[in-house]
Amino acid sequence: MTDEKKPSFVLHDHRKPRPHFDLRLEEDGVLKSWALPRGLPTEPAKNRLAVAVPDHDLEHLTYADESKFIADIGWWRLDDRNAKRFVFTLHGRELPRRYALIHTDGTNWLLHLTKEQPGD
Repeated sequence: MTDEKKPSFVLHDHRKPRPHFDLRLEEDGVLKSWALPRGLPTEPAKNRLAVAVPDHDLEHLTYADESKFIADIGWWRLDDRNAKRFVFTLHGRELPRRYALIHTDGTNWLLHLTKEQPGD
């Protein structure tokens, strides 16, 4: 058994320039980042827009200020990946939740809450 470090994630609640969330997943020494205008999806039938933004330094894992706070933080696991989508599970403050990021075009992605969840 190895004691491998699990990659981190953070979900920032960002109040400026207008309210949105930022999902950041640790990969390859940086935080891969998406702006989520309407936050994480709460049911499988309602996908949410996710706009890829430039990678952030790992210091952003714990960064907060007067207009940005940490809505959730923890680690994530890659479940499946191909050229157009990847499926991952967030292990944060609440129950684990599985999502898929589906690349549509340019910087646009769809964030989907999968029907099958951990523990189902």
